[in-house]
Amino acid sequence: MAGGMIDIDGSQGEGGGQVLRSALALSCATGQPFRISNIRAGREKPGLMRQHLTSVNAAQSICSAEVVGAEAGSREVEFQPRDVKGGEYHFAVGTAGSTTLVLQAVLPPLLLAKERSRIVVEGGTHTKGAPPFEFFDRALVPVLNRMGARVTASIERYGFYPAGGGRIVVDVEPASRLSPIYLRERGKTVSRRAVVVQGRLPFTIAQRELEVVQRRLGWDVSPRDVRAAEPCIGAGNAVILEVESEGITDVFSAIGEVQRSAESVAQEAADQVRRYLASEAPVGPRLADQLMVVLALAGSGSMVTGPLSRHAATNTEIVGLFTKPPVVRAEGDDGHGRVEWSV
Repeated sequence: MAGGMIDIDGSQGEGGGQVLRSALALSCATGQPFRISNIRAGREKPGLMRQHLTSVNAAQSICSAEVVGAEAGSREVEFQPRDVKGGEYHFAVGTAGSTTLVLQAVLPPLLLAKERSRIVVEGGTHTKGAPPFEFFDRALVPVLNRMGARVTASIERYGFYPAGGGRIVVDVEPASRLSPIYLRERGKTVSRRAVVVQGRLPFTIAQRELEVVQRRLGWDVSPRDVRAAEPCIGAGNAVILEVESEGITDVFSAIGEVQRSAESVAQEAADQVRRYLASEAPVGPRLADQLMVVLALAGSGSMVTGPLSRHAATNTEIVGLFTKPPVVRAEGDDGHGRVEWSV
């Protein structure tokens, strides 16, 4: 489905890199060119940073696109895609920039390619403000597989901020078409799991974090829930909390930082879980954000989530520029209102 040039104001909505990544994925998948201006206008350092430039170059690689403005600091990019080709791809952010965010730009179109793909991405695997590897592997990938693709992911090296240096490998067996999926009920909780992923730091840090999870959520924890992040280049820590229900699995996380207490990191992750469980919606905010593009490419389907995050709300706007616009329906006016999105 090709059409005229789509003009996008990158300052709309949350005004960050999500606008660019979603546009890249949708452009590759639909064949529609776009021009985006005011890139990351809502950020302290606007324009393309290395992570975003990697996403542009990655998307260009999978569809041999003609690109104008792909350089560091650029605030405008023009992207004209050709046919998406599966194959062997290797993308290196070069910093602790998120590997999973780069995948947002290329994985959706590769789900519909004619050939299989192997994607190797190097950079950060556990970085602030981005989905960690465990979210990608345990929450997002199972939904993609239910939609007809066959995706597997592995982590070969951990990468924490600021050293980066992580490496993940994603294998994709595409679907001829993505099947609609309806994520409307969470169902009963099947299991709950806490894991602290940690490299080159004292064990007591992870122990303190697990104690907070136990106090705030009432979950059973043990020293076995500490996973050594090996190999890794620099020190780092992440609290990963998984809730598996009959209808879906979602993953919540918080990333350790210098001069931040272990207790506050664990509390951040635990509070995400408490809000999720209180909402009764099956799809958490981060997963809802990630699923917008693939649901749109399926052409049908729906999900129920809590109040849309700014990322997710922005995604509904971008999706509507490339495909049939989504219908967003809010139910209730309290903090745990339900929002249903269907295509």
